[in-house]
Amino acid sequence: MCTARSGTGHTSALAAPGGCNNVDVIDHLVLATPDLVATSAAIARAWGVEVVAGGAHTGLGTRNALTGLGAGVYLEIVGPDPGQPPPRRPRPFGVDHLTQPTLVAWCARPAMPLADVVNRVASHGVHLGDIAEMSRARPDGVALHWRLTFPLLGPPHEGCVPFLIDWLDSSHPAESLPHQARLDALHLVHPQADVLNAVLAEIGHTRAIHVEQGPAQLWAEVHTPNGAVSL
Repeated sequence: MCTARSGTGHTSALAAPGGCNNVDVIDHLVLATPDLVATSAAIARAWGVEVVAGGAHTGLGTRNALTGLGAGVYLEIVGPDPGQPPPRRPRPFGVDHLTQPTLVAWCARPAMPLADVVNRVASHGVHLGDIAEMSRARPDGVALHWRLTFPLLGPPHEGCVPFLIDWLDSSHPAESLPHQARLDALHLVHPQADVLNAVLAEIGHTRAIHVEQGPAQLWAEVHTPNGAVSL
């Protein structure tokens, strides 16, 4: 889950030499887990950061915990919510089938309206699906409302293509989080790297994203108070 790892020299049309902290288009990373409490404690201990409670996703059977990754970016740790009855459909992010914490997806925050981005991405043969309205309450009672597409977790994308979010009039979750860690790079390996690069060009450029050709997987480089880790 959290191990030291050196850079691999991955490059793409969106990558910059030497790395960069420009992560404007990245909204958050999703670490799904079968045990939210245990994984949150493990991240806090291994990274030397504070992980705070997020809230319940009512009706979906999940809840989350969060920690900041700098520059308006955060890590969402999501797992089953024992305070909710089992949902009628599978829990989001493949939580029901996980045996260990896994970085399963990432979320992008485009500058254009979501419908426009979805249409532009579809021209490259990638269909992001419907746009849904969602909400949750923070522990302090503040309600958050947002619109999003749902992650493409199956083949061929396996979470490498981002799902999209628009926070509407809600305050961004990262604004109220501790930012003791920093996202340095997000590595995306995809069997059609040229298609993924075209999709990312429609969503928004950032030099923190590195794309490589190969079997689909994603991992992130994070700078923490306890040193560099991979996620």
